[in-house]
Amino acid sequence: MIELLNNQLTFRFPEVHQKAVCSIDFQRTLRIPDDNREYHLPPGLGRFPVEHVDNFADKLPEAWQRHGGVFVPMYQSEALWINFSGNYPCAVKIAAGKINAVSGEPWSNGLSDDPQDYAVIPEQPWLDGFNVSEDFIRQFVAMPLGEGFTAEEQITGTAEHGGLQIIVYPMKN
Repeated sequence: MIELLNNQLTFRFPEVHQKAVCSIDFQRTLRIPDDNREYHLPPGLGRFPVEHVDNFADKLPEAWQRHGGVFVPMYQSEALWINFSGNYPCAVKIAAGKINAVSGEPWSNGLSDDPQDYAVIPEQPWLDGFNVSEDFIRQFVAMPLGEGFTAEEQITGTAEHGGLQIIVYPMKN
């Protein structure tokens, strides 16, 4: 079960365990230059709002309406990092345009440990961008689809999916 409350997605798995809960929110931050230099982590500037697509159907692209879900309104001058919370062990897969943010590989269902394509909470409290090499990430930023700037377009050459994809797997006995 997924709920959107207070700009936070909460994933609950009562069939696994009453404490099997993972919450995810999207933190606004400064966009750092994409110049291959090393920078300190930029400050968190609070949660982004998260809205149901259905509530804005008349103002959003038809493809969004067909797909449904939620969206995070952000400017191209902003960046975000993804905050995880919960005490029950869960594996979280995050992708943008169906490109896995942890491995940099195209999306696949299920979990892979070679290369690892998921974050484990509560051990990993956040994900601040795409892993592009050892100790090097690219921030999550908003880019227009179809202009060659998204991770999806740079890896696959197409702008088919866009957006973020999230799946949470609770630990089972």
